[in-house]
Amino acid sequence: MFDSLNKRLEDAFKILRGDNKLTELNIAQAIKDIRRALVEADVNYAIAKSFTDRVKDKALGTENVLKAIKPGELMVKIVMDELVELMGGQSVGINTKGSPAVILIAGLQGSGKTTFTGKLAHFLKNKKAQRPLVVACDVYRPAAIDQLTVLAEQVGVPIYKEIDNKNPVQIALNAISKAKELRCDVVIIDTAGRLAVDEDMMNEITRIKTAIMPSETLFVVDAMTGQDAVNTAKAFNDRLNFDGAVLTKLDGDTRGGAALSIKYTVGKPIKFVSMGEKLDTLDVFYPERMAQRILGMGDIISLVERAQEQFDEAEAKRIEKKIKKNKFDFNDFIGQMEQIKKMGDIKSLMNMIPGMSKMMKGVDIDNSAFTKVECIIQSMTPQERQNPDLMNLSRKKRIAKGCGRSLEDVNQFIKQFEDMRKLMHQLSTGKFPGMANKGGFRR
Repeated sequence: MFDSLNKRLEDAFKILRGDNKLTELNIAQAIKDIRRALVEADVNYAIAKSFTDRVKDKALGTENVLKAIKPGELMVKIVMDELVELMGGQSVGINTKGSPAVILIAGLQGSGKTTFTGKLAHFLKNKKAQRPLVVACDVYRPAAIDQLTVLAEQVGVPIYKEIDNKNPVQIALNAISKAKELRCDVVIIDTAGRLAVDEDMMNEITRIKTAIMPSETLFVVDAMTGQDAVNTAKAFNDRLNFDGAVLTKLDGDTRGGAALSIKYTVGKPIKFVSMGEKLDTLDVFYPERMAQRILGMGDIISLVERAQEQFDEAEAKRIEKKIKKNKFDFNDFIGQMEQIKKMGDIKSLMNMIPGMSKMMKGVDIDNSAFTKVECIIQSMTPQERQNPDLMNLSRKKRIAKGCGRSLEDVNQFIKQFEDMRKLMHQLSTGKFPGMANKGGFRR
């Protein structure tokens, strides 16, 4: 995500390395490259020029100020502040007030509206403790109702659908009545994808909004479509006056134009960003965090928040006791792996760590690394999982045969596990060999 934009901005900042201060000459060179980076990221030229003009004015205004800061670092700070402002300045929450609150989902065909509907239901149920009802109002796409039904079952929320009714306005109104009957406090209405040039479909979504008077109207946009997404958002906003946008498919090859341009062009905030197909991969949009990721600074706050969502205090205490007694076993290890996997895609998690995105450039990371380890552990007997010290050559050969891996793979994993277990035990007890009298860890 934003890899190309990040690389081009880095190159622009390199121009200032070795200089003692910001000057009109080096600022002009950096600004030229920043503007080019934005345009290549599919940001409208007028927006890119306005952005870089503000950066230039701020940079020129820093002459003889903050001399302790290197020119490159100062320029990064200025660009960071302007990126945050360009994307809205601060996070804007979703309005779920009402009895029930009604959220209307609109967008282009293929933008990910139905998947987002499921994710939003998951978000409201698990993070906001609300009781959502999802509504199937896409009466045109054959698989839309089935897809939303599956998602509702996965989330564990009710769905309202009328298979034989082709009137989405009536379905939406009936759904709101059903929500009151079921005591659901939020109704999420998934509508059909439509093109801004399709007058009949645009009239239909307008009629739905007029009839249900939603608390919130969200426009779902595919982040990979860049500037086209922004133009479409403007066309939809002219008709619907939506409350906020949702960027989907941010895990794809997105250049960043939509994220950087929507607020400026439409005047409406981005409220959510979505990555992948998993239901828990929906995040509130924070302009500052997104700016940090664009500049390669990571997003440690979001990473910590994801970790806290999966944190089990009782389990953590149990694991801590086992580590102190050097009893951490393969069952514990695979349990910790499951918690990490619940946090999301490994590559996206790595990119949240400051500096890690630069270190991992060109390195293909996916969850298949977990699969290899899981296969090895699952090929062990219950006794072997509980007692890693049982491992010998014959057991390792049997495990390798059972999981379809080489003996070398099994040996490597068990060696890494033993090293990790030893280190964790030493960290938990403060007992490091040779450090007792050298200011090391003590109890």
